[in-house]
Amino acid sequence: MQETVLVTGGSGFVASHLVLQLLDAGARVHTTVRNLRNTAKIRPLADMGARYPGRLHLFEADLLQDGAFDAAMSGCEIVFHVASPFKLPEKIRNGQTEMVEPALRGTHNVLGSIERTPSVRRVVMTSTIGAIFGDYADVRRMKNNTVAEEYFNSSSTVLNNPYHYSKVLAEKAAWAKVREQDRWSLVTINPSMILGPSLTPASESGSLFLLDEMFKGYFFYGMPDLSLACVDVRDVAAAHIRAAENPAARGRYIVSEAHTRTFLEIATVARRIHPRPYLLPTWQIPNALVRLLGPLFGLTQSYMSNHLGIRFALDNHRSRDELGIVYRPFAETIADHYRSWESQRLLSKV
Repeated sequence: MQETVLVTGGSGFVASHLVLQLLDAGARVHTTVRNLRNTAKIRPLADMGARYPGRLHLFEADLLQDGAFDAAMSGCEIVFHVASPFKLPEKIRNGQTEMVEPALRGTHNVLGSIERTPSVRRVVMTSTIGAIFGDYADVRRMKNNTVAEEYFNSSSTVLNNPYHYSKVLAEKAAWAKVREQDRWSLVTINPSMILGPSLTPASESGSLFLLDEMFKGYFFYGMPDLSLACVDVRDVAAAHIRAAENPAARGRYIVSEAHTRTFLEIATVARRIHPRPYLLPTWQIPNALVRLLGPLFGLTQSYMSNHLGIRFALDNHRSRDELGIVYRPFAETIADHYRSWESQRLLSKV
């Protein structure tokens, strides 16, 4: 890859891996960060710049400021729009101001810069499978109980899954804009829960509350019958690059394993590398008991009805056939995720 490209939000969990893979592939990379004076946050990017002299350039840009991406985008042929606010659901206090407004305004501002930058011919945008469905129960209305790219999430709102709702609005805004012109094309990458090693200091995007609690041993007595669809962060970064390189790539790509895994299944794999495997659960708590006690732990009856015991498949064939993604073994992903998580946890104590 010889092009000059822009990666928005370069210090993020996914974006930092994308920047590294682009540099490895030979690209000239512009990337944006919120604050160039935050040396701890940008140190990994500075280290990458030292490894690839003259090929990585950092710019300061605010998602909420009109025109903030103009300078960073100048001369770029490909834009990877990765930056977007992310918070775990339990940390969101106001979905409109914390999730929806920044995601939508940020997307509009990046698209505005694209409109003003004639060199741009391809845009690859990071979305999520949460833009395809909201609650797990939504999948029951999909053909063959399988998540597919043709669907859009219609159940999430600013009050219920505000992060997913923000991604729906942002993605729809991008698709509307691309239909208004014919200079640049758009591809979206819709990953499932992204796990794997983090290249940057502790990131919300590289964290998952229940998984963290499980690693700490808080669920040694057992886990509810909840499941996740997972994908390795390095595979997500690779999918972005393949989508940019392949002129035939089009539309949305589900980037994920082809099925969900229960937390108990994840614990079984993690037990092989956890220094205290006895802290990880070996028993699944019956749903009836979870429904009885769940409200004591903040789980609403609605949430439990829409998630407990629900498994589904994900149709990832386009990411494999058209983007050539060969998914990493889950055991490798969870091992690298745990080691990275444990390393950052120990550093935070110091």
